[in-house]
Amino acid sequence: MDLGLRGRTAIVCGASSGIGLAVAEALAEEGANVSMFARRRELLEREAERIGALAVRGDLTNPRDLERLVERTVDAFGAVDVLVNNGGGPPRGPALDLSDEALESAVELLLLSAVRTTRLCLPYLGRSGRGRVINIESSSIREPVDNLALSNAIRPGIAGWAKTLAREVGPSGVTVNTIAPGRIDTERLKEVYPKGPTEDDLKPIPLRRLGSPRELADVVCFLASDCASYVTGTVVSVDGGLARGIL
Repeated sequence: MDLGLRGRTAIVCGASSGIGLAVAEALAEEGANVSMFARRRELLEREAERIGALAVRGDLTNPRDLERLVERTVDAFGAVDVLVNNGGGPPRGPALDLSDEALESAVELLLLSAVRTTRLCLPYLGRSGRGRVINIESSSIREPVDNLALSNAIRPGIAGWAKTLAREVGPSGVTVNTIAPGRIDTERLKEVYPKGPTEDDLKPIPLRRLGSPRELADVVCFLASDCASYVTGTVVSVDGGLARGIL
């Protein structure tokens, strides 16, 4: 299906591997100009060359790197139509062990990076007439996950910020949506299942399997397209039915 993304310009953060790489690949296959942002230079440049994207090395927690990301993207393509806020998660751990330093670092990684990058892109997204902000978060924004206290504490706040932003930028035609992935088969999930998930591990998922990064990337492409032009301020679960909440 042609989603009409050919010629549009997308920034994808955390794009050198996992979900971010799958999103960059899917957008590039749809004909979008893709700017890939990540820390690991060699891996990033290799993957960007493979899919025909622009590689911009940098750290989500460095404001100057984010400025350079937007500058280089606009210099290369003349616009920003789609922003995909995505990055690695904070360290695992229980709520009782949270330190001030760990909490502040997680806020900077998850929340501040999304706010800063979106703020930098909004002038271009508004001029696009079809601007899209898509945040890749976690099922923890709907249901807290054991031993993920930092994610449980901060990611719901990102969804709240995105909902508020969607109402403010809607008149300019910009949509803002959040994706809540469940158990997606990435390297990060291998920390939980180093030998792979057992049958019991998969029982809470109605579809009885892990999701693939590409399945999530396809939802990103839909939200980036004109097909989703009346979808904003939402949280879209991509979790095989894992979350039990009605809303």
